Amino acid sequence: MRKLVSGMFITLDGVIESPHSWNPPYYNQEMTDTVQAQLAAGDTHVYGRRSYEMFRSVFTGPAAERIAHAPIMNDTAKVLVSTTITDPDWGPTTVITGDIAARVRELKRQPGKNINVQASGTLVRFLLREGLLDELSLLVHPVVVGTGERLFEHETPPFSFRVLESSTFTTGVVLLRLAPSGSHSSGTTVAPAER
Repeated sequence: MRKLVSGMFITLDGVIESPHSWNPPYYNQEMTDTVQAQLAAGDTHVYGRRSYEMFRSVFTGPAAERIAHAPIMNDTAKVLVSTTITDPDWGPTTVITGDIAARVRELKRQPGKNINVQASGTLVRFLLREGLLDELSLLVHPVVVGTGERLFEHETPPFSFRVLESSTFTTGVVLLRLAPSGSHSSGTTVAPAER
């Protein structure tokens, strides 16, 4: 079965919104190599509507020619979770609606490489609750921004994670690769498959 992997830029206070406003001072070759390795390990990207529109504007806009992984982003198969976009216009994109969990399970059963979830906090929280996310790769930036959407909002149930990898870049950014080990309540960990 294919792995479902989410990679995110995140601040010390858990903000994932508008990384273009706080990420640039920390973006170096180490980060480029990390992002490109994750992208290369996958052959499908899954987006929520807002992240789809944001990435589409970046990778089809005039600045795209200066972004090393723009061809990967544009040419890779995309799956869009949306009830409002019915006619996507960015590369090979399939729109899914209805029972999203069932559609993602079906996608994971298909042959292929990893499935990357791109920058959608709402979607990542949903996939965690459904026991579908296999890995969460966080690039933790040593900055506090105070406001913005956080990866784990108040409605997120408790979860436990295993650390698969931890390393620090020269900029102070910390790479944390985590595998969900289940929901966590009153000190008891329950494997996602058992929920």
